[in-house]
Amino acid sequence: MNIVITGASRGIGAAIARQLAAPGRHIVVNYLQNEAAAEAVAASVRERGAAARVVQGDVRSEADLERLAACFDAVDVLVHNAAIGVLKPYDKIRASQWDLTMESSLRPFWLLTKLCRFNDGANVIGLSSMGSQQHVPGYAAMGAAKAGIEALTRQLAVEMAPKVRVNTVCGGVIRTDALRYFPDSGRQMIELAEKLTPLGRCGEPEDIAQLVDLLIDPRAYWLTGQILVADGGMSLR
Repeated sequence: MNIVITGASRGIGAAIARQLAAPGRHIVVNYLQNEAAAEAVAASVRERGAAARVVQGDVRSEADLERLAACFDAVDVLVHNAAIGVLKPYDKIRASQWDLTMESSLRPFWLLTKLCRFNDGANVIGLSSMGSQQHVPGYAAMGAAKAGIEALTRQLAVEMAPKVRVNTVCGGVIRTDALRYFPDSGRQMIELAEKLTPLGRCGEPEDIAQLVDLLIDPRAYWLTGQILVADGGMSLR
């Protein structure tokens, strides 16, 4: 099984790489800047019996996406995890910051999927967040990008069927380094999640990784074009 994971050097991407690692699988660990972190993830993937290849690449660059797509003759699992975005009120966002957010999240979801060749029965998995569906302070640009990923999931699921299934995991508050970009380093968000989540805690990267693993299982064959919310029930309140 050939697997490509963008933004796999830390956080959710790293957790997905470790979760999907198993004998007979070949995993591309993509990173932007931190080669040491990516190599550490690759080492943990190899410890689990899978082959790992570390590939530097900026998902905003079409040339870099072409290199990622060419890592395998054909891909079985493509996970779009990488994202860079601006966290500002809508009227404080510069046009260049808006473009950066779209180019690092929504655009590669379309373009890398287009560039890859897929085996029959392959899976494309997007990563979204509840800011695509609910108001989150400062999340205008990223929320719009994630909402676009969810809309594109439905389009691709029809256009790529029956050869490829396409689904997106929409996470709630997940304890990652990304929270440090929110006010108070995300502590208020974590406290709110712990208070309001019916399952009683904040999400962890492994929660998302395990759902990705479930989606690529052949027993999930009848799922395509779906946005699976993984937030411990927090959005119910």
